[in-house]
Parts: sequence; structure tokens; C-alpha cells
Amino acid sequence: MSESRIIGEAAVARRERWIAFLEAQKSEVKDDFRKASEQIESDLRQEREADGNGALFDHLRLCGDIPEAFAHDSTAEKLYSKYTDSLLAEAFKAIGLKSLVLQERADAADVEAFADDYSFVADAKSFRLSRTAKNQKDFKVQSMDGWKHGKPYAMIVCPIYQLPSKSSQIYQQASARNVCLFTYSHLAVLVSFGISNGGSDAIDLLHAIFKSIPSLNTSKGAPEYWQTVNGTMLRHSPKIVDFWQTEKLAAMESLALAKESALTYLAKERARIMALSHDQALKELVETRKIQDRIKKIRSIATNEIMEFIP
Repeated sequence: MSESRIIGEAAVARRERWIAFLEAQKSEVKDDFRKASEQIESDLRQEREADGNGALFDHLRLCGDIPEAFAHDSTAEKLYSKYTDSLLAEAFKAIGLKSLVLQERADAADVEAFADDYSFVADAKSFRLSRTAKNQKDFKVQSMDGWKHGKPYAMIVCPIYQLPSKSSQIYQQASARNVCLFTYSHLAVLVSFGISNGGSDAIDLLHAIFKSIPSLNTSKGAPEYWQTVNGTMLRHSPKIVDFWQTEKLAAMESLALAKESALTYLAKERARIMALSHDQALKELVETRKIQDRIKKIRSIATNEIMEFIP
């Protein structure tokens, strides 16, 4: 990765360590998912304290893709979701907000953040590069509106290369429901500005971004949405321009690295499968389809006493 100007080898190594850590953690989770989530939060915080804000930028630039090695709906994938939520909270703290990761598992936002004069809920999104079909339900814009619970604003942070760039219902929903769609790249710009110019100015800029969303025409157009958000940021201070250019380059490098990592994993996986014996391949297919788990579930279902409740 020596040709990379923004994302260096140390950042890639950090990413690989965290993937290995999350993969290892899945065997420790068992029934204590909360403890594993708290460990992720603690480790991220300690890493930033030890390595500085450079560690935070490494994560923000590379966290958008779920590793292909993590099976769908697996413990590792759920831990990865907690990792990105914890990362959001650390980023908000870096600009001077108070922030916490919520431990509710459903029907609630994952992150809350507080400034002196406003507050909001937030959610982090990440996707596999091999994910073929994404629709508006994957972004949960409508759900985030319902999860504000009295707070004026909500934010969904996504990898920039996974967002529609022409037209999508998510932009119509965002403007109609006052939910801010943001990217890890935009968040990295905001953090850079906060570190450089003082947290209060970055907090004011974030507030201005939130207030710009309801002013949008209710439209599916991506250009209209991002022109408003980008313009709000770039007009706020001349300093934003340099941070903006840095993160534009970082976004291109991030996608190239993500593609390289995913394709390398899938090539190795294909080679591994081709080397299996017939019996090994059949056994793995059965395991992949979770046949035994489904059999166990079916056998565990028993009749109930509903029809015994006679007056």
C-alpha cells in the first residue's frame, strides 16, 4: 500500500487487527452480548487515547464495508455493527459532544449525542461490497424518525460509495422526516474541522447541517440533497476545503482497499472450496444452510394449552 497517500499501511494493519479481534470475540459473547459491546467501546476509547486522533481517522475511512468473511446475521456481523456504533460515539466526542451507545437491541436508535442546545440520535450503516440489492428499508430512514423520542434530529451515517448518487426514495424520506443522511467521509471532515478550529465551531456546523434538511424540497434527487449538505459545510469556513479534498482522496483509496480485500478473500475461499472432497463439500453445504439448527428448532416446538382454557 506504499502508493496510498492518505490511508497508509498502519491504517490497514489497524483494520486487520480489529477484524481479527471481532472474529475472536464471537466465541466469547455467548449470552453476554452487552459485555462484548462494552469491551468494543472501551478498546476504541483506549486506542484513541493511546494513538491519538489518527486512529479515529483510520477507522472512519475504512469501516464502511463489512468483511466478506463475516457470515450474514452472524455474531461477528452483529459485533461489527456495535463497532461502527461505538465509532460514531467516539467521533461525536472528538468534536466536543457528549455521546453514548445505547444497549437496546431493537426499536431504538443505537447512539445518542448531546450538545448544549440540541441533541440527536444516530445510527451507523455498513454493507458488504458483494451485497447486490439495497433498498430504502436497508437505511431505516423512517425508523430513525420514529426513534427520535423527543429529540429534534436524527442522523444515519453510511459509507459514501454505497449511497445512491442519482435518485432514491431515501432522500425523499430524509427531507420529509427531518433525518440527516451523512457519510463517514463527511463525518471525518467534521472531526478534522473540530480538532483544528475548536469543538464549538464544529458543533455549530453540525447544527447548521441538521437545520438545512427540513428546508429541502421533498425530492428523490441525490444531487439536490448533497448540494445542500455539502454547501452548508463548505460555506461555513475556508478551512473546510482542505479537509474536504483530503477525505475525497481517502474515499477513493478506501474503496480500492475494500475491493482488494474482498476479492482476495473470495479468491481464497473459492480455492478452499475447490480443494474439498465430495463429502466435505456436502457437509459444509449442510452447515451453511443451518439444517441442524432448523431441525432442532422444529423439534423444540410443542403444543400449548390454549384450547384447555375452558370457562
